[in-house]
Amino acid sequence: QVQLVESGGGLVQAGGSLRLSCAASGGTFSNYAMGWFRQAPGKEREFLATISGSGGRTVYADSVKGRFTISRDNAKNTVYVQMTSLKPEDTAIYYCAANKWYGAMRWNTYDYWGQGTQVTVSS
Repeated sequence: QVQLVESGGGLVQAGGSLRLSCAASGGTFSNYAMGWFRQAPGKEREFLATISGSGGRTVYADSVKGRFTISRDNAKNTVYVQMTSLKPEDTAIYYCAANKWYGAMRWNTYDYWGQGTQVTVSS
């Protein structure tokens, strides 16, 4: 059983940056691909990015490509997403998730989820 805890959310002005962290425990972290998702009120959970267990491969959603960067530190059992050029439409609850298989973009294929962290971008 893998436990995930996100942190780093908050209020930021449009054009600003935030880095979210997701600390994992309870499993062999490098065995899991990790993903970041977000969900805004009234909308479906949206895939943002995923990274392989080794950190060598990544996939991004078009909506965040070039603005968000996913990374991981397996020694710290932590995955990050660096978010830049934030827009009001990036406002959402951000979740990290773990998957035994790399490359998945559908939220219902992920095995473990964090509780989420709120990101609010003001205009």
